[in-house]
Amino acid sequence: MNSPRYSLHSFLLVLLFSFPLIASANPHYQFIQCLLQRSGDPTTISKLIYTPNNPSYSSVLDYTMQDLRFNTTSTPKPLFIVTPTKISHIQAVVLCARKVGLDLRIRSGGHDYEGLSYVSFLPFVILDMINMTSINVDVANKCAWVQAGATLGELYYQLVTTDRTGATLGKLYYQLVTTDRSLAFPAGVCASVGSGGHISGGGYGSLVRKYGIAADHVIDAQIVDVSGRLLDRASMGEDVFWAIRGGGGNTYGVVVAWKVNLVSVPSNVTVFKVLRTVEQNATKLIYRWQTVANEAPDDLYILAMMGKTNSSQVGSTAVNVTFYGNYLGGVDELLQLMKERFPELGVVKEDCIEMSWQGSNLFFTDFPANSSLELLLTRTLLKTRTKSKADYVKEPIPEAALDKLWKMFYEVEVGFLYMAPYGGIMNRIPETSIPYSHRAEVLYQIGYFTRWDEDSTEIANKHIKWMRKLYKYMAPYVSKNPRSAYINYRDLDIGVNDLYNTSYQKASIWGRKYFGNNFDRLVKVKTEIDPSNFFRNEQSIPPLVSW
Repeated sequence: MNSPRYSLHSFLLVLLFSFPLIASANPHYQFIQCLLQRSGDPTTISKLIYTPNNPSYSSVLDYTMQDLRFNTTSTPKPLFIVTPTKISHIQAVVLCARKVGLDLRIRSGGHDYEGLSYVSFLPFVILDMINMTSINVDVANKCAWVQAGATLGELYYQLVTTDRTGATLGKLYYQLVTTDRSLAFPAGVCASVGSGGHISGGGYGSLVRKYGIAADHVIDAQIVDVSGRLLDRASMGEDVFWAIRGGGGNTYGVVVAWKVNLVSVPSNVTVFKVLRTVEQNATKLIYRWQTVANEAPDDLYILAMMGKTNSSQVGSTAVNVTFYGNYLGGVDELLQLMKERFPELGVVKEDCIEMSWQGSNLFFTDFPANSSLELLLTRTLLKTRTKSKADYVKEPIPEAALDKLWKMFYEVEVGFLYMAPYGGIMNRIPETSIPYSHRAEVLYQIGYFTRWDEDSTEIANKHIKWMRKLYKYMAPYVSKNPRSAYINYRDLDIGVNDLYNTSYQKASIWGRKYFGNNFDRLVKVKTEIDPSNFFRNEQSIPPLVSW
């Protein structure tokens, strides 16, 4: 079976040219035949199609699937996985899936808290962008074209290994010389997240208070629409361009690439990580943090993580709070600022480390401070089973309410929440500038997480039940009417689409939580670009005609 004669792509080519009648009688064969014909490159694309009978199918499906909760024997599997290497392949997949009637799911990095980029309860195909990873950095003009399958870590690494002429430096050369580390991109800290989905949903990271979210810095894009057309900003129009920057993935078309503005950072930033227990006044520190972090100078970002992480990297398996700081400046300036703004935390020089901004992203994900930047290129960091939710806080949570939270974290092996401060430039960007509407009134965002390793329905139900209990407890202290949510932390508990026919009433339940008053405009854009609702998932924007 190792002979090339029996390879999948050879079989597909034989199928196309020798058995057209068989192909036309079966929708699965129709899809393959259509791909081979429409791609304009049958020999290449035949090597990029994986079916359940292919020995590499499982490894391709599993490779960037970060959440093992969606990798069980009962989880629906795709009929096909296609890993395009060029735009014509993407266009062929869209046109052929539409022609044959297959649901299309689009995956860039696999960080998907409800698995919607690689699971469907309709017959479906995964368009996996894992090979679309080109990054072209224009240092002189402080911008870059980034294909949707490139990870954030790959982009960050490219920023410190591209010289002023645009040439990419070799790893040895990079290790021997000091490169320009003054460019950054204001996106998330997790290196293995795909840029396609992250930017589509309004992703952000430690530069959010200084520069806003990733989608705020998109200046052009390439998408493939439902008709297979390749569109840029000029040809898609400003309404569609507005919608794709934070309106959620797999809704308006396939994002092929983003053109983004880069931002300036010091060659070295200062980071710190300070852990405090309940006995060390953790509750009072969190209560105080709620106003300090939001009102601090834009250059200072202090994230608080509260709960039980069971992580040896953090240094404790007990319930505690860890404060992660990132300051766009030197140690002495940071210490003076902390003394003035947050002396209660007691940050001292020994807690602080100067490093590149790129390295600070590894630090925020609990890698050692001296870690090689090549770790940014790691595509799979942690595979586990998780349940997550999100909230936005507009008024400080009372100290008594925070104090009652602690005992809840003892109910599961791993359960925690992080608090990411807003303020800064987020107060100055209008909520209608792009679909991401959570701006001026927000003190901070909360992300809730629990994870478990065992492949057990009983244990999974225990953790999911705990998460829902925690979420219910927090209801009085977070945003209301609606209780806002974050599209990049999809949560099917707050409502789902009927994939065949979605009502406005159903969609608006979760749509207004994610997008606020921007939801109706997103619906209008969807109606213009995809009236048949081909690009869809359980929480995608529906067109008017489907109401």
